[in-house]
Amino acid sequence: MISVYLINTSLIVVMILIAAILFYFKLTDRKFVAPRKEEGDAKFSLEKIREYIKETLHELAKSDLMDLNLTEEEFIRLKRKRVELKRALKGCVYGDINDKTYVKTFLFDLLYKTYGFNDNNINLVIPFDDRKSLTIQDKFEILLYQYKKKFGFDALTKLIENHNLDHLKNVIEEGKTPSYIITSEEIEYVFQKEFKGINFEDKLNIVVQRVYQELKGFGPTDEIRDMNIDGVSGGVSGLPTSFMHLVGEYDHYIQQMKSEDVPYAHDSVWIFFKGKSIHLSFLTFGSEHELKRVCQNIYKYNNPGQLSESNGYMVNEMKDGSRVVVLRPKLAETWAFFVRKFDVPNASLDQLIKEENADLPIGLIKYLVKGARITAITGAQGTGKTTLIMAMVRFIYAWHTIRVQEMAFELHLRKIYKERNILSLRETDQISGQEALDIQKKTDGSVNILGEVATDPVAAWMIQMSQVASLFTLFSHHAKTFQALIMSLRNSLMKTGMFHDETIAEEQVVNVLNFDIHLKKDFDGRRYIERITECIPTELAPLPDNYKKVIGLENKFEKFFDTQREYYERVTAPKLYEPRNIIEFREGRYVPVNKISERNRIEMIDHMSPEDTEGFKSFLEEHWGEVS
Repeated sequence: MISVYLINTSLIVVMILIAAILFYFKLTDRKFVAPRKEEGDAKFSLEKIREYIKETLHELAKSDLMDLNLTEEEFIRLKRKRVELKRALKGCVYGDINDKTYVKTFLFDLLYKTYGFNDNNINLVIPFDDRKSLTIQDKFEILLYQYKKKFGFDALTKLIENHNLDHLKNVIEEGKTPSYIITSEEIEYVFQKEFKGINFEDKLNIVVQRVYQELKGFGPTDEIRDMNIDGVSGGVSGLPTSFMHLVGEYDHYIQQMKSEDVPYAHDSVWIFFKGKSIHLSFLTFGSEHELKRVCQNIYKYNNPGQLSESNGYMVNEMKDGSRVVVLRPKLAETWAFFVRKFDVPNASLDQLIKEENADLPIGLIKYLVKGARITAITGAQGTGKTTLIMAMVRFIYAWHTIRVQEMAFELHLRKIYKERNILSLRETDQISGQEALDIQKKTDGSVNILGEVATDPVAAWMIQMSQVASLFTLFSHHAKTFQALIMSLRNSLMKTGMFHDETIAEEQVVNVLNFDIHLKKDFDGRRYIERITECIPTELAPLPDNYKKVIGLENKFEKFFDTQREYYERVTAPKLYEPRNIIEFREGRYVPVNKISERNRIEMIDHMSPEDTEGFKSFLEEHWGEVS
């Protein structure tokens, strides 16, 4: 009896303790959380969460709503939500920020309500409670998330500027070569300095972003791509995986490094930031498969075609107007992509030109556009040519119709100037650029804009448009000097078969081109206008024949040979134009140099309104003195 009594007493005590524990957690609105060892890492891992989300999305997409015994109102509402989710899942891979936000919100609600997350077990996914266990990618994404809450899409810019992460460092090739690079040590230092802890909601948002970018996004570059920077690329440094199977010249290099330290192509993430190419050496795609997945998805907006071995590259735009170029083997040695963003919100001359005496080039560019001058915008890649063209369009009179010809849509002028008469065309697999140009001539265009003159046929289009198809033309080119611009356009006319004589081809170019705005980027990535140059065609006088009137045979021979010498000089080394710099950038400021030629002044005034004519005359007088 005593043993039975003790057993019963023990059971009652145990039941009271259990009831007290349950009452405590009910009272404090907390769920009992078992130790990590008992809960296990299986469920709360990124891999398991991805599988759960995939299965859930599949069930939502394939389930028959008729089997749920819903009311008509519930059926319509659930069907509408499913359609919205399908649309967002499709649009988020195109670079649509709204669709991405919708999908992430859905994933947040799904995990929060159905997966059993709480403030403790969420640390099993990413160890927020243990700084030493966080990876460099974890720390970077936590920092970027915190900055994004404060600064929005300027988060990465603020992070880099606040900690001076974009300065040159001697950390590659044993310190022999300086480079723009952000290292894991720098991210570690910034994290230790700034991280103060985050709440449960922030932790879950970071987990959702990690799951999203590996499931539907662009890997470690997903959030970076959305930032207000110039661009991002992947797969452009490190050893391609195929190289690891080779012997010879790579053996010595590989033997010097630990196998885990060998940089592969999928360990390559670069950003283009304020004119600088910066290597984010702490980020990686993790595997070649992940890099390949990103490359295969990032270019697919508007179904441009299939990226295959036979068609090893693709040039397209994303939904937000970014230009994307994707390459794959065998054309390239590895999978790679380049996303180039354009600073549409700051596409104004005041934002782009900020050096001392900036009013000088801003004023001249304004009057070149109002005066209908055929203008080239030249410079190396990344100097801001496309953005400058966007800003120049603001000064085109609103009654002029604008027609744009591009290889891939980049300017997106209708996003900035919504009420202008603007139509953009591009060549396709079925329609050549020449056909598109012929169509464009029949669309009542006054001003033609060529996004980039990069090939011989496009250069020929530019000359054609400027001669017969428009009031004036704006175009960009990669020429380094004014002479190189003239020679490149001349050679393009000859290669396309439009002309067979160098002199005649060059004469056509010189008579078409009025001005060249040359952009430059210095050592630190600062971008500015190096010069604005006027092209002045040379008017050759007729060959002299005064030797006929000279008395004396000896004097006649002398005058005749002078005439012959001038003739052959004109034929062999014709001087068809004079480049005249109107404005130059000297010692950190813009300075006026030469006056605009009388011919261009008169023609510009002919195309201006009376108010702009008076402003133009005052502008010339202020900076170049009295102008007749």
